[in-house]
Amino acid sequence: MNKIRLVVNNESKRNEKEKFFIKKELQSILNLYAKMVSNGSWKDYSFTSSIKEVSFDVYQRASEKPVLRILKNLKPKYFNEKFLIKDKNGSVLKKSENLNQLISKTSWNKLKLVK
Repeated sequence: MNKIRLVVNNESKRNEKEKFFIKKELQSILNLYAKMVSNGSWKDYSFTSSIKEVSFDVYQRASEKPVLRILKNLKPKYFNEKFLIKDKNGSVLKKSENLNQLISKTSWNKLKLVK
């Protein structure tokens, strides 16, 4: 007879669901993107995904590097590092555990997109 095991609180299934932005997160990011495109600040976007993070990359022109990245850290070390905003050099501008707070508290017009 086969051995049957009971698995309680299986963490791997929970992590499989969060390999991308959920619908509410993506909606708030795309609302911000639409606002900034109508403002004339942002021109294009792309998505990048890896095992550790998923990012929404913002381009000012057709360039090789994104000028701004909104990241969802899939394996954060600290609770406030779940969502990050990084510049094109990779330095962290802001971080938060809630994406809506991060978007609303950031003054997007004051962020300078440097060439």
